[in-house]
Amino acid sequence: MTSRPTWAEWAEVQLDEIRASGRWRTPRTFDAHGVAGALQGRPVVSFASNDYLGLSAHASVNAAAKEALDRWGSGATASRLVVGDRPCHIELETEIAAWKHSERAMLFATGYAANLGVLSVFGGDDVTVFSDELNHASIIDGCRLGRSQVVVFRHCDLAHLDSLLSAARGRKLVVSDSVFSMDGDSADVDGLAEVCSRFGALLVLDEAHSVLGPAGPLPLDGLEIIRVGTLSKMLGSLGGWVAAPAGCIDLLVNRARPYIFTTAPSPADTAAALAALRIIRGPVGEALIERLRSIVDRIRPGHPSPIIPIVLGDEDVAMQAAGDLLSLGVLVPAIRPPTVPVGTSRLRIALSAAHDDSMIDHLLASLARLGLG
Repeated sequence: MTSRPTWAEWAEVQLDEIRASGRWRTPRTFDAHGVAGALQGRPVVSFASNDYLGLSAHASVNAAAKEALDRWGSGATASRLVVGDRPCHIELETEIAAWKHSERAMLFATGYAANLGVLSVFGGDDVTVFSDELNHASIIDGCRLGRSQVVVFRHCDLAHLDSLLSAARGRKLVVSDSVFSMDGDSADVDGLAEVCSRFGALLVLDEAHSVLGPAGPLPLDGLEIIRVGTLSKMLGSLGGWVAAPAGCIDLLVNRARPYIFTTAPSPADTAAALAALRIIRGPVGEALIERLRSIVDRIRPGHPSPIIPIVLGDEDVAMQAAGDLLSLGVLVPAIRPPTVPVGTSRLRIALSAAHDDSMIDHLLASLARLGLG
């Protein structure tokens, strides 16, 4: 009788497969406050983070987090339905609803959890979900959790989406990133809204990377829309949010498992995000966005987002290029399968308003030196 392998032996086989594929990954220590710091002890400027406006290191944002720690402690201690809300949770939800021109908003522990919650609650056996082929993993996993029939439409192809919707029966939900995290391109949000409105489809729009737009539509006649986002990118904190009509929020509160069964966002994270959002909605925020726009235009004029890919194709070439940049003090990650399709490995440059002119000069010079500019 053949003995069954232990779980430890099974795990080693899986790890050997990862090593053999050349796709072994391991975290590295980045000791930093802002975009400059030490990676494994080596001084670098990071072009890897999604802190697009540099607010994770903003004095007012940090001060708000410290004040929340002093008032409420380090953790929310349980889910909100069990232990109750902290005042900062309600304040932030109110501010997000106003920002997104929605009736209500609600917080999740992460943006990933927000997508899981929305797509599991509004999906179902009687729902067909139409998903852009380049949508984020959290959208893909949310569709799976919802047990919906999923139809993938060609990337940003409204004509293809239109034809798929016209052939479908029953309840319909269209989900798309507004800015795509690996290519940095943007969806035609107005076009998506128009198509959804004609077919009575619910539009779920993930705005996690939409720091430069598209901002998403105001409600149109016949359009139902749920907007999803994160606190961890342009707001420099941690958590997720959903902005939607009041009834949709009430349904999520009562049925979204990632909300019901997860400890609420910490008071410090929530207060930091609230301070960051108030900055964004004022003149300082407008200046930061203008600064970011000007930085993007230095690297790739007219590009719609601070995510700039340099597609190299081969995984080894991308990894070598990232290593060469690191040797010059520039942290730009190599992105490879399974995050992107085979043959499209790339460098992913993420820009921030916190990058000063000398940092951008050095990035451009480093790219040119390696023949990547």
